[in-house]
Amino acid sequence: MIFPPSFSFASPATLHFGRGQRHQTAALAAGYGASVLLVHGATAARADWLLSDLITAGLQVSTLSCSHEPDLPDLDAALTQIKGVNPDVVIALGGGSVMDFAKALSALIPCKGPAISYLEIVGDGRQLDHPPLPMIALPTTAGTGAEVTKNAVITVPDRAIKVSLRDPRMIPCCAIVDADLMQGAPKSVALASALDAVTQVIEPYLSTKATPMTDALCHAAIPVGLNALRNLVEQDAPEAWDQMAWVSTCGGLALANSGLGAVHGFAGVIGGRTNAPHGEICGTLLPAVLNSHLAKAQPQTDLSDRLHWVTAQIDTAFGGGRQNTGIAALTDWSRIMGLRGLGALGLSRSDYTKVASLSADASSMKGNPFVLSQSELEQILTAAD
Repeated sequence: MIFPPSFSFASPATLHFGRGQRHQTAALAAGYGASVLLVHGATAARADWLLSDLITAGLQVSTLSCSHEPDLPDLDAALTQIKGVNPDVVIALGGGSVMDFAKALSALIPCKGPAISYLEIVGDGRQLDHPPLPMIALPTTAGTGAEVTKNAVITVPDRAIKVSLRDPRMIPCCAIVDADLMQGAPKSVALASALDAVTQVIEPYLSTKATPMTDALCHAAIPVGLNALRNLVEQDAPEAWDQMAWVSTCGGLALANSGLGAVHGFAGVIGGRTNAPHGEICGTLLPAVLNSHLAKAQPQTDLSDRLHWVTAQIDTAFGGGRQNTGIAALTDWSRIMGLRGLGALGLSRSDYTKVASLSADASSMKGNPFVLSQSELEQILTAAD
């Protein structure tokens, strides 16, 4: 790429990566103060080890559960429930939904206004009145990279849309990425999360806002993620989980600094209408979006070179090295493994026109390498059905 005159790169103050790193969580939390808000997933027992560690360390702990992708009523209810708790640090243990919920809470607990006023699109996009509380993030899925990003995705049910609460200060202070917390996930979760992780290193690499820093992350991570997919989903292989955990973190760092593209532009709109899992939506859209890019890319351009390098990696991982076979092979393998098309995820063809129109204005679409017409957007949806 042509180096830009300048760029910025945001990341957590500290990233601890590798198996066993989770055991230092309590000691790290104690460095922020005596009071902890622990946000975990639907099954509280999965957080028992951490709760025990925190209590043993002499910390006062309040807990909240996040059982599904967070929505605005959840956020309002949680803020009311913990009013007066005043934690010194927020800890998130869970998948991307837990990460988003915890990031939103860490941002809004110090603020006085209603939650909706800080949301983009449906609210005022109001800036945070105060810095977010310190947050420690421990992801249990290898997918979203939300442990290193600066936004929280929130569903607004009465508008049937997903929007972001966004602030550069929302990046967790500390991310602890430990594959011991991820391995053994149900096959459907592993598949959707891993495809999301791969998508999130491909889209920033093709983004109009890519930088040398994000390129370095994505160029290294794309082949690793693609080649780990089979062993992770089919074999639950430890090495594949270690690799995908790294790919997911690279993707989170990349998207936080160079944006995404059409896959995620669609995903927020479709997720708001169907409540389908985010990773599954991304996984089923990725091949259709890549094929759309290939049809529009001009030869002998930087974008064309990038795009054909990406497709060559897919050819190697899924097409046996045969040129221009990998995208179809990835699609077939994903469906065999259980990935659903858009129709099975709950999106009716009668919704395509509206979804395409709304997706064109999504914030993630701003990084897409091409401006897509209404017709082209609908063609992508048809191909992903």
